[in-house]
Amino acid sequence: MIAFLSEYYYWFLSLHIISVISWMAGMFYLPRLFVYHCRLKVGSDASEMFKEMERKLIRMIINPAMMLTWVFGICLAVGQDVWGDHWFHAKLLLVVIMSGFHGSLSKWRRQFDQDKNTHNEKFFRLVNEIPTVLMIAIVFLVIMKPF
Repeated sequence: MIAFLSEYYYWFLSLHIISVISWMAGMFYLPRLFVYHCRLKVGSDASEMFKEMERKLIRMIINPAMMLTWVFGICLAVGQDVWGDHWFHAKLLLVVIMSGFHGSLSKWRRQFDQDKNTHNEKFFRLVNEIPTVLMIAIVFLVIMKPF
């Protein structure tokens, strides 16, 4: 199996990068939608439009992109046999944290959908920075392999 994965390394790498870019785009955009959604009156036409936009973004882009990121990332890890590398352990931990943040975005989206949001605009502006910080750390770990 490892030989098969190694043979298609550049395919898996390309698909992994495409998936990560798609996942991150959604992870950056959804909290921004939440910032603007906070300003809207519950039940208004605009609020209902934001609910639909948020629902489609998470279901059609963010969720599939995250799943594909994991699938192609695992294929790369198996193909390169990096399971014992410390940089990979750190990267994997950060990706797990990113996935947990993804779960939080899903929870907040459901709260908006049910008109039960309890967070303000400032909160969503702050949490919008989380995926950026995680992404920067992950990229440095992958490129530099510091340990």
